Amino acid sequence: MNIVLFGPPGAGKGTQAKYLVKKLNCFQISTGELLREEIYKNSDIGKLITNDMKNGKFVSDEIVNKLIENLVSDPQKKNKFIFDGYPRSLSQAKNLDFLLKASNQKIDLILYLKVDKETVVKRLEKRKVVENRSDDETNTILKRFDTYINTTEPVMNYYSKSPNFKEIDGNLEIDEITKKIDIFTNV
Repeated sequence: MNIVLFGPPGAGKGTQAKYLVKKLNCFQISTGELLREEIYKNSDIGKLITNDMKNGKFVSDEIVNKLIENLVSDPQKKNKFIFDGYPRSLSQAKNLDFLLKASNQKIDLILYLKVDKETVVKRLEKRKVVENRSDDETNTILKRFDTYINTTEPVMNYYSKSPNFKEIDGNLEIDEITKKIDIFTNV
C-alpha cells in the first residue's frame, strides 16, 4: 500500500508516518529527513537546502524529485511507501504519479492533515525545544506555513478529486488523529 501523507509543517505527518510504517510494514519517505541528511553531510545540495530553509523557502522540485526517484525505483520496497511531506507542489505530485506508473505502482490513499496556523506555531515551537531543530524559529515557521498554503493549494485541488483523498482534522490530539487514520487503513 502506497500512502501520501501531507499537511503543513507541524501537522504531525512524521509521527503518523512512523505509526503507519510499523502498522503496515512499509517504508517512510520523509523529504524532511532526506534534506536534513544532505545538510548533515554538508554536500553541495545540502548547502543549497540550508540557504532555502533559512529563507523560509521550499527546496527546489528538481532536488527533491531526484532524491525521491532513487527511493521509489527500489524493487524491494515496491507498493510499501508512506510519503511523508511529499509532494508539496503540483510538479512534485505529477512527478510522483510518473515515477509510480513507471514502476507499476499507484497511490492507494491520500491523507491530508488539515491544521490551523496557531496549532502549527505552538507545535513547532515545542518541537524546537525538544528536537533542537534550527528550522523551527518562529519567523521561519510563519514563512513556511504561508509558503506551504500557497504552494500546496494546487496539490490539494489535484488530489481532492481522487476517491482515495481523505481529509483529517490535524488539530486533534495525536491518538485521535491515529484513530481516524486507522479507519482508512484497516484493509
